[in-house]
Amino acid sequence: MIPAFFAEPAGILAESVHAEWTKLRTVRSTVWLLATAVVLTVGISALSVGVIKCPATCSADTTKTSLTGVLLGQAIVAVLAVLVMSGEYSTGMIRATITATPRRLVMMSAKAIILTAVVLTVAAVSVLGSLLAGRYLLPHNGFTRAADFVPLSTYYGPTLRAAVGSVLYLALIALFSLGVATAVRDSGVAMTVMLGLIYVIPILGGLVLSKHWQHLIGRYAPTNAGLAVQATKNLTAQAIGPWAGLGVLAVWTAAALLIGSLLLKLRDA
Repeated sequence: MIPAFFAEPAGILAESVHAEWTKLRTVRSTVWLLATAVVLTVGISALSVGVIKCPATCSADTTKTSLTGVLLGQAIVAVLAVLVMSGEYSTGMIRATITATPRRLVMMSAKAIILTAVVLTVAAVSVLGSLLAGRYLLPHNGFTRAADFVPLSTYYGPTLRAAVGSVLYLALIALFSLGVATAVRDSGVAMTVMLGLIYVIPILGGLVLSKHWQHLIGRYAPTNAGLAVQATKNLTAQAIGPWAGLGVLAVWTAAALLIGSLLLKLRDA
């Protein structure tokens, strides 16, 4: 039997999770965002592997190229995560939510649980679809056994790591966005912050002339580091290793969630 001390919080969390799931699945935009995430991720990945040719680009990291769609899919995931929290502030529903679940950290935990479950599912479908597109299209572009390329398969350790890592990457981006949205409350500001981190920082990293700063951005910027998990070739040339890079993103995510939860607890609704 579960002691009463633990049973009550567990019961409250379960009820809150059920409530958050009901809210998420009954919002029409949720379905459209999730469907868009899958279509864009797989579509961009298919386009990327469809345009590269061997022998012109035989040195390409075919696994990473097949997962190019994650670069666009992450924006949809971030938008969904922002709306999960800041959407309630914009409509005023947050007051009803806090009234129903006075323990604000329980409410935020429930949102994080549902968001993580949904994004992991969508990310798994998107990543699998992207790899299947690569497996089918790459051989038609010269990436064959004759050119020392084998069909993409998750039985190959680095490809499996890149696939699993990409799924975890999208889940971390969602939780990172949830933390930012909880801290700033405003949907527009939260989306601007996240899209800046996702796209602007990597572009700046490429434009910076100093090799030292390029290395620092590649090693410690959240998305630059996190996407290192997709690489399967020339790992020593990367600013950071695959799992270490994902760990950097996890630290950023934990910091955002911590700051968001503290502000949620301290501020009025």
